[in-house]
Amino acid sequence: MKVIRYTCALLLALSCGAQASSFVVTTDALVRGVNASTNATSDATSSLRDNKIVRAAREDAASFVATSGALRGAQLESALAFIRQQQPTLQASDATLAQAILAAE
Repeated sequence: MKVIRYTCALLLALSCGAQASSFVVTTDALVRGVNASTNATSDATSSLRDNKIVRAAREDAASFVATSGALRGAQLESALAFIRQQQPTLQASDATLAQAILAAE
């Protein structure tokens, strides 16, 4: 009977360690992904400040964000195309880019 209890306790301890390890790996992957996205958006925002096309799209970006993407003005479309042309590896949604345009003052 003691052997069975000891074996059960050992199996339980080992399974908890595996779950904790899995949680750590998943958390690390999520943090790295968010960090990469934040860095890319930050790089895009810093290069947006000085661009006339992007500055002209601020009102359209505000409308886009306020309406959750329902209003897409021509200046915003031009700015999004310009940003994606300048930064082809940038993996950001239109909403993220519109927020970056608003943040670039």
